[in-house]
Amino acid sequence: MSQKPTIVARKNGPYLVTSCQMLKEYADGTVYDTAGTVALCRCGGSSNKPFCDGTHNKIGFTDEKAPDRVPDKRETYVGAAVTIHDNRGICAHAARCTEGLTSVFRLGTEPWIDPDGADAEAVIAQIAQCPSGALSYSVDGVEHRDREGDPMILIAPNGPYAIFGGADLRDVTWAEGVSKEHFDLCRCGHSKNKPFCDGAHRDHPFDDAPTPTD
Repeated sequence: MSQKPTIVARKNGPYLVTSCQMLKEYADGTVYDTAGTVALCRCGGSSNKPFCDGTHNKIGFTDEKAPDRVPDKRETYVGAAVTIHDNRGICAHAARCTEGLTSVFRLGTEPWIDPDGADAEAVIAQIAQCPSGALSYSVDGVEHRDREGDPMILIAPNGPYAIFGGADLRDVTWAEGVSKEHFDLCRCGHSKNKPFCDGAHRDHPFDDAPTPTD
């Protein structure tokens, strides 16, 4: 397996990334040169996205977590064949689960997860689509959080940096029970749970095209 990248979220600044073997645009497959250390924008304002151009200094970007963010709280939903674990505090709200398996992940219903709403194979396959690492599952008392694959950073269209295959993310507090192999990092600058994505790019909205300069 390829070497995992190291990611340092610089205080009120960019992500400094070293040893990245693959930085790729999801939309068109563009692969960027990542030799040495690269600085990736996370304030949302760079005119050279995905790379930092120093705009964070001009707009007063702050990487503080918001007091009213979704709390870090892990919930467990026990089913006959599979148990589902979920932490809304790290969810990026990509809606893969609520749109992909509505009989299990039920918006507007409490409890919102019914692990017996589909067969175990379907539940497991759907959880594998979760990009944020908020969802995991257990079978016969053994928890499964991670997936197989080479390390890469995938740039979601108008969305976060999607980390796959693991990364050494420095100086962060991880939410309870989440995957450290796949997770989403904010790049719109508006997440209440920085450095992690919380879906804020949909509300502002965020355009990942380079920001024009005067």
